[in-house]
Amino acid sequence: MIQDKARKVKLLILDVDGVLTDGKIVMDEKGKQLKFFDVQDGLGVVLLKRAGINTIILSARYSRVVSHRAKDIKIFKAYQNCDDKLLTYHKILKQMKLKNESVCFIGDELIDIPVLKRAGLSVAVANAAPEAKRAADYITKKKGGDGAVREIIELILKSQGKWDKVISKYFR
Repeated sequence: MIQDKARKVKLLILDVDGVLTDGKIVMDEKGKQLKFFDVQDGLGVVLLKRAGINTIILSARYSRVVSHRAKDIKIFKAYQNCDDKLLTYHKILKQMKLKNESVCFIGDELIDIPVLKRAGLSVAVANAAPEAKRAADYITKKKGGDGAVREIIELILKSQGKWDKVISKYFR
């Protein structure tokens, strides 16, 4: 059951393009990149941190925009330019002294499949590649860049009984 896997999560690892964004990369004539992020996903990451669960970015591409967004929403660490995501994933687990079952990974593309196959809770966004969806434990209802990350964060926090506490400050 997905809630059982979500209860064990101590770390959320996210791909960027297609997960935190809709996968589109806008470039101007000088090659400057723009990416569009969902504000609800961002608040979700902040709420997760408030509950004591860190978030890490694991991206095959490098973008200064991603570095800025990571800082903005208090991402624990951002690993960019990772051609071999599985290698970096294993390094993360070793550094943080975690096991696969303690990790939720959200991906959308072929490059994400090796990590999707190992994470305790593996998630593909609604608009993910079919092969990534087949490798995942759960497929979001929402698309990447359109609240999919928030959907999973709420699932994790509600499964762990932490949701009401982390949002309580908004109901004073």
